[in-house]
Amino acid sequence: MSRRATVVGVGLIGGSIGLALRELGWHVSGVDPDGERCSRGLELGALDAAGWDPAAEVTFVATPVGLVAGLVAEALDASPSGLVTDVGSVKASIVEAVDDPRFVGGHPMAGSELDGVEGADASMFRGANWVLTPGGATADSAFARVRSIVRSLGAEVVTLSPDRHDALVALVSHVPHLTAASLVGLAARRSEEHSAILRLAAGGFRDMTRVAAGQPGIWPDICAENRAAITEALDDLIGALGEVRREVAEADGVGCSTVSSPHGRRGGAFPRVRRRRPNCSRFGSRCSTARGRLLRSPPSPPISTSTSTTSRSHTLPRATGAWSS
Repeated sequence: MSRRATVVGVGLIGGSIGLALRELGWHVSGVDPDGERCSRGLELGALDAAGWDPAAEVTFVATPVGLVAGLVAEALDASPSGLVTDVGSVKASIVEAVDDPRFVGGHPMAGSELDGVEGADASMFRGANWVLTPGGATADSAFARVRSIVRSLGAEVVTLSPDRHDALVALVSHVPHLTAASLVGLAARRSEEHSAILRLAAGGFRDMTRVAAGQPGIWPDICAENRAAITEALDDLIGALGEVRREVAEADGVGCSTVSSPHGRRGGAFPRVRRRRPNCSRFGSRCSTARGRLLRSPPSPPISTSTSTTSRSHTLPRATGAWSS
């Protein structure tokens, strides 16, 4: 008899979970307020059925973080004996809101600049880190079962406290996205004055700004729910950029070499480092559009020329709409 799962939010991540589970022989149901997404998930093979499955062994909530807590509660009711986990990139507020032994907070460190279930990929989680953030109420048996299911998808499980997760992800995921989007916005504004930028936006720019092409709809919730950690990381980045600016402005040829290396003259390793909803979506939608224009515009006129754990305690070794995420 097939094991059964439900995916709530049939988008890029939810669809990828569905595809990966079905490859392993699971029966997967999908829930989404947009019936077209469920239909598309069925067509693409990410789902077997639409609607809540009372017999689901596990439910994955794959929606913007502002909706997760409420949908987790709904999933716990819909499947009275099943486990529930989520994929949101902010954990402390969700784990605090859901006080249930059958809930295990989660966050796969995987994704794509593609959008929607059309971009779903069954292999997305193979070799990726998948963070689990059990709360004080989480039953050990629930944690062990969710960990086993996640591992079956090919992911490496990392266990962190919710607060620690949020601080680390702000630094390695949230702030890099906002920084890349800001850089795209700056280049787009400059391109209105200097058309040559469209010719010069090549490999380095593409690599540094790829993450700005993600899903803009998820960012207002992320910025609101992880406000403290994001602003702290932004303050550290602004301070580091201020130091870089001083070195560049005062450079004598030696100083600039320390700017271009993360080790610099400090040696060794990298440095350690409710509510009005902020309008972070502008960093996604406007900048994703701007990046596409910068990188795909027709050439401008010629210009003159003369980069597993098995316990509930671990450290993070490395990192990477409407409803769906």
